[in-house]
Amino acid sequence: MPRAITAFSNPLVKQVRGLWDKKNRRREGLFIAEGLRILTEAREAGFLPETLFFNAAERHALLEALIAATEAAGGEAIETNADILHKLSGKDNPQAVLGVYRIFPTGLDRIDRSAADLWLVAQALRDPGNLGTILRTGDAVGAGGLILVDDCVDPFSPEAVRASMGALFTQKIAAAPWAEFIAWLRSGEGELVGTSLAADLDYQAARYAKPSFILIGNEAQGLPADYEAKCDLLIKIPMRGKADSLNAAVAAAVTAYEVTNQWRA
Repeated sequence: MPRAITAFSNPLVKQVRGLWDKKNRRREGLFIAEGLRILTEAREAGFLPETLFFNAAERHALLEALIAATEAAGGEAIETNADILHKLSGKDNPQAVLGVYRIFPTGLDRIDRSAADLWLVAQALRDPGNLGTILRTGDAVGAGGLILVDDCVDPFSPEAVRASMGALFTQKIAAAPWAEFIAWLRSGEGELVGTSLAADLDYQAARYAKPSFILIGNEAQGLPADYEAKCDLLIKIPMRGKADSLNAAVAAAVTAYEVTNQWRA
């Protein structure tokens, strides 16, 4: 039987609200995800929250299934209201459900390169919306996951989780410094495809091997020159207007769909 929490002063409410801070997420080993769609996709991918907050006034069949699965797995379901969910989520119109999940490991040993033909790699990505969108793109094209290189934004931040629309739970995520990533990549099969405005090869003229690792650089700086030099292919997406580059997440999507379209054809 779920217990009810309606007081802002409740210690658990304060703890979960604190997970908006990266330091608290790291210390607690927890992160939050919100929305019935995202939490249902997480459940279908085998992830259940340790704590589930739900608005008792908005019961739904999918929510009932989520509550039952959470409690069956040893987690706790907590009835609350829109005001508490607003405090926890930081949104004026909060979702009816919010889950607290255990952060999963992000070592390169989580990546089985034989599990997919396409992988996305982001270097020094700073925007959580871009990170979440790249995860969502990876899910859409059937990529295996996303490898974060160097100092990237936290994939477990509420903004990144929200932007991923559940893909955080369906895509493998790893993080590593550049030197560690390159050593790992060269220890097995895999073609590293870098995107750069300095490249001469059009992204549609290139021919992509399997597995391909698409490397996207930092939003403002792009890829460092020495990183570009390590790529097997260096491609560019032509810019016909006055803008000098695409948004990082858009560039990842355009390239990923070109690669998969060639393989499909």
